[in-house]
Amino acid sequence: MPDNTKNRGPSAKNDFPWWLLVAGTIAVALGIAILVSPIYGQVFTTVSQGIWITIWVSLLAFFLASALGLLLAVMSLSDHIAIRQTARFYVEIVRGIPLLVLLFYIAFVGAPAAVWLWNFMTQPLQAAGLLDPLQVRDFSLLWRAIIALMLAYAAFLAEIFRAGIQAVDKGQIEAAKALGLKRFQRFRLIVMPQAIRTILPPYGNDFISMVKDSSLVSVLGVVDVTQMGKVYASGSFRFFETYSIVAYIYLVLTISLSLGLRWLERRLNRR
Repeated sequence: MPDNTKNRGPSAKNDFPWWLLVAGTIAVALGIAILVSPIYGQVFTTVSQGIWITIWVSLLAFFLASALGLLLAVMSLSDHIAIRQTARFYVEIVRGIPLLVLLFYIAFVGAPAAVWLWNFMTQPLQAAGLLDPLQVRDFSLLWRAIIALMLAYAAFLAEIFRAGIQAVDKGQIEAAKALGLKRFQRFRLIVMPQAIRTILPPYGNDFISMVKDSSLVSVLGVVDVTQMGKVYASGSFRFFETYSIVAYIYLVLTISLSLGLRWLERRLNRR
């Protein structure tokens, strides 16, 4: 019998994460530079003021995108052709629009249109003096950015959810039907607990991508990490130090998320 052990790839026990050791060494070195160097320390103090906005935008936009993406995935598996085609139309159209273009479109086209629609629908209340007309400037740029990220990522997450749901063995669903479980009970008790193992790796990757893509909200003037870095660099002309710190902050966030998701994936696979 030929020995095929050489083709099985590296063992998980022997695959030491050298990349993490190198990344950690660089992170520690830059951390020491932030503590020791007045320049790096000042840059970090300024740029880090936008960390909470970055985290808030990423978490809220991804939560909303997950809810909308799950709805679209369920719609795409519906027995009704109109519902299926509506979900497919949304996914294919939105996935074909660059995120930055969608961000501008929501901010400068969608928001004014939403304000006009609100004023049109509430015109009787405004005429009675019960409501004041809504102005476009009342629709904050922060929420425009969150909505744009939500709409964009919902299309990608919908495909992840759909693939995970379809990966569940149909025999188990039929068995649940035979036991008298209703559609929502089958989805909650049978489908999702199994689909989550298939969904988690690409779902986590999209969450990490969301953290990185949240930097695009800086083009609207939202004071996240990237925007604070742009403002500081344009005033001090210390571009190397500033964007090194900006990259450092994003790497700390994304690598921490990646390690946490890998740990969670291993825990789920042990069950």
